Amino acid sequence: MIDILLVNPNSSVTVTRGMDATARAMLPAGLTLSSVDLPDSPATIYTDEHVARAGLGLLDLARATPARAVITGCFSDPGLELLRAMPDGPVAIGCQEAALLSAMGRADRFGVIALGPASIPRHLRIMRIMGIDGRLAGELHLNGASAESGMRDPAVYALIRERAMELGDMGAGAIVLGCAGMALIRARLESDTRLAVVDPVSAAMAQAVAALQGDPDFDFDPAA
Repeated sequence: MIDILLVNPNSSVTVTRGMDATARAMLPAGLTLSSVDLPDSPATIYTDEHVARAGLGLLDLARATPARAVITGCFSDPGLELLRAMPDGPVAIGCQEAALLSAMGRADRFGVIALGPASIPRHLRIMRIMGIDGRLAGELHLNGASAESGMRDPAVYALIRERAMELGDMGAGAIVLGCAGMALIRARLESDTRLAVVDPVSAAMAQAVAALQGDPDFDFDPAA
């Protein structure tokens, strides 16, 4: 059985590789990680229909690939509640939930950078359900950028930096990257903006590792 299954619910191999690199940098000795995507999904999750279909695909994958913890690697957390409803299912962690909780540990108010305008109502709905929308300074979008463009396109990175600074001016002390495909730019953006930046993959991995390290079956090698 895999310890941590990191699922990119879109079909972009580039995004999956970036998420895997971020996650493996946090993986302690004694835990295993598998990072996969859903080839039948679109390359970017834009719409509510995309989220719903990806959630069902993620559930099927989790059933076919036993893992102790499953991370839904998309900021809309597709399939998260389905995973949590599985009888004797895995520890189920959503990137958005994990990132928002991490941001509130870094600052009183946070801001979110979304890929496009259609994502924002979805994100806000989850924040309302979590009861944390009162700590949101604002959410801005990238005019429908693709999931992988933030780590490949200099113009998109420049827009991300601009949005982060705008959110800082709106009172955000922490910036949440609203797409798991932005994982590799976190450190650079934090350096460029001097703001705390939270990447959802790192936040979710931190939760998964903490959950599994607390398991009595975790085999920790202090010499590793």
